[in-house]
Amino acid sequence: MPSSNPAFSRFGGAGNGQQYAGWGNQPQQYGAPGQYGAPAPHDPYAAPSPYAATTTRYMTMDDVVTKTGLSFLVTVLAAAAVWALPGQAAWGLALPAVLVAFVLGLVISFKQIANPVATLSYGALYGVALGAISEAFNQIYPGIVMQALIGTFGVFAGMLVVYKTGAIRVTPKLTRWVFGALIGALALMLVNFVAYLFGADLGLRSGGTLAIVFSLAMIGIAAFLLLIDFDMADEAIRRGAPAKFAWYIAFGLLVTVVWLYIEILRLLSYFRE
Repeated sequence: MPSSNPAFSRFGGAGNGQQYAGWGNQPQQYGAPGQYGAPAPHDPYAAPSPYAATTTRYMTMDDVVTKTGLSFLVTVLAAAAVWALPGQAAWGLALPAVLVAFVLGLVISFKQIANPVATLSYGALYGVALGAISEAFNQIYPGIVMQALIGTFGVFAGMLVVYKTGAIRVTPKLTRWVFGALIGALALMLVNFVAYLFGADLGLRSGGTLAIVFSLAMIGIAAFLLLIDFDMADEAIRRGAPAKFAWYIAFGLLVTVVWLYIEILRLLSYFRE
């Protein structure tokens, strides 16, 4: 059954069910006329054997866990290194890192790039930005970074349990709803940013009741995106995606978790105020 996810077709649409698409077809009889009337003899020994060795290594859950863990490790190390810089030196690196990471993330997403250089570079760049952001929040609200990390880990673990137990099943309808909510939330953020440039305040990031509700909604969307990421990894394994596809899965999880962490950090700061 073909997948609706374009990422799988990008990597060959490989699936265990598609590996030998021509195997089992009715062979053409010897001497029977071909498409243009010429005889097309059939050699039974030329047919692909289902026991033939393949050079393709398919993705496993170990690949996903290893690549994702390595990506998060690079992000955390980059954030820690920036946090250790003296004074306000981190802020000089934060904005360029965010801009480059944003562009790189768009390229990886639209071109569906799956290689360690792209994913680890993205993680390192966002680690630089997260280090500066986390340091600034922690200076204003001591201890808030540790609380945000615990909250992020809690949401991640909770959604993993929800997914593994089947309490919420990822269906095409759910996926459409989640991405629809994501587009709507991003549109609101853009409108709020434009209004801010013109001196208006819609209250989405001002720390009031509306800002708390908006942050809770964003955290909810990010949590459901984790379910979609988990399901994408499972489907890729079922369809026999190549091992390198694990880097694309790791990139998706990294994007979602970083966004989740920032939103939890914002929400905790609202409560501190």
